[in-house]
Amino acid sequence: MPTFTAPDGTELAYHVAGSFPGPGPALLCLPGGPMQDSAYLGDLGGITAFRRLIRLDLRGTGGSAVPEDPSSYRCDRLVEDVEALRVHLGLDRVDVLGHSAGANLAVLYTARYPERVSRLVLVTPGTAAVGLDTSGEERLAAARRPWREEEPWFPEAYAALEELAAGRGTAETFGKVAPFFHGTWDAAARERHAAAQRERNGEAAAVYGGEGAFDPAAARAALAEFGRPVLVVAGEGDANTPVPTARAYAELFPASALAVLEGAGHFPWHDDARWFATTVDAFLG
Repeated sequence: MPTFTAPDGTELAYHVAGSFPGPGPALLCLPGGPMQDSAYLGDLGGITAFRRLIRLDLRGTGGSAVPEDPSSYRCDRLVEDVEALRVHLGLDRVDVLGHSAGANLAVLYTARYPERVSRLVLVTPGTAAVGLDTSGEERLAAARRPWREEEPWFPEAYAALEELAAGRGTAETFGKVAPFFHGTWDAAARERHAAAQRERNGEAAAVYGGEGAFDPAAARAALAEFGRPVLVVAGEGDANTPVPTARAYAELFPASALAVLEGAGHFPWHDDARWFATTVDAFLG
């Protein structure tokens, strides 16, 4: 497992899939969680058939070391870790993919180093960095998919989502809405959900979006000037980042496209690997 040194001296790990120099250009992938081991991204539905996939283990996760300063888990401070990896790889510019909460880091990196990003892919993106709000009704509408409503777990999960949408939920309530993050709530999805709880650095996650991490107005202004291609990928049934939110995100950029996978949740590469890999590869060219 290769490593490099962050500006503050923390040793960070990354993973390369696909033979070097790879079947295509490098795609630098930033995980969500926030602060989850990047292993959950896998090969992103088989993108390694088209290009070299580089997954960064954010500090304190996966194979990366725990920093001396816990405040360095804050999202805006992680930007310099991403830049240090680009320099370490010897790449003048990179294609960047951010999933979920990792999209916040991806757009902050793009805002700070626009000249270093060739193309940007935001997969079911978190929106804190750009200050987009999602209404409770949008989340409920995303959850009410025909393939879900006959499932035995649906009534309890939907009732929990209604509580959260009304601002009355608890941590226990949040746990009950997990099915609405997945296209299909089968045994494989349940295991992935359980693994995510084990592989996430809770201490780091609490700092990631802390006070000072985001300046939405400044980020939106910078992204409005980013003229290179941007792809936003959404899942039709994703209650975390519903399609209207994903569409509003895409509209923040002057050169963007929105791709929506029917029957998908927050992890679209698990719902249709071929669609996901070919859609992203076609965009990246």
